[in-house]
Amino acid sequence: MRDIVWTGFVSLDGVADSPGSEAEGHRSGGWVMATEFLPEAFALKGEEMADTSALLLGRNSYEIFAPVWRDSEDHAVYRDLPKYVVSTSLEEDDLLDGWGPTAILRTVDEVAALKKEDGGSLYIHGSLELARRLSDANLVDRYHLLMFPVLLGAGRSPFSDADRDKQQLTLADSETYANGVVKLVYTVG
Repeated sequence: MRDIVWTGFVSLDGVADSPGSEAEGHRSGGWVMATEFLPEAFALKGEEMADTSALLLGRNSYEIFAPVWRDSEDHAVYRDLPKYVVSTSLEEDDLLDGWGPTAILRTVDEVAALKKEDGGSLYIHGSLELARRLSDANLVDRYHLLMFPVLLGAGRSPFSDADRDKQQLTLADSETYANGVVKLVYTVG
C-alpha cells in the first residue's frame, strides 16, 4: 500500500499559497516568497524529493507545474517519475511531452486503486480541490506543511470544510525557523 502525502505552504489560518504569485486567487498571493528566505526552512522539500515515487496532481496544478518543472534543474528528479493527473476533462493530447510517464485518472476510486498498489509515496503538490476530495475519501495519509506567520482570513485551503467525523492527526515531525516558518509533518489516523 502506498502513502498519499499532501505537501504545501499554508498560512496560520490554513490558506494555501503558490510560491511567488497570486495563482491561488488571493489578493495577498505570493506571501511565501515575501517571507525571509532561509534554506533550512525549505529542507523539507528536498526530503520530499528523495521520498517521492510518483506525483499525484489535479488538472490546474499539472498545467501550472508541468511546463516549469519539466525544464527546472531544481526539479530534475521528478522528470522520470510517474505522474498521475486526476481530471474528468483532461485528454491525452493535453499532456506535456518530455516530462516522463503521465497517466490520467478520472475518479477518486481510481486513486484508491492506485494507493493499493505496491510502490512508494505519492506526493500531491498544490491541487487543493484534489486534496480536499481525497481527504473526504480518507485517502490522505500525511500532511507536510510549511506554515507561514501570516493570517489571511480568506482564500483556498487544502483542508476539507465538509461536515464529517473528526480526523485525528499525529505530529510526526516539527521544527521552527528564525523567519517564523514552522515545519509540521502529521500522519492521519
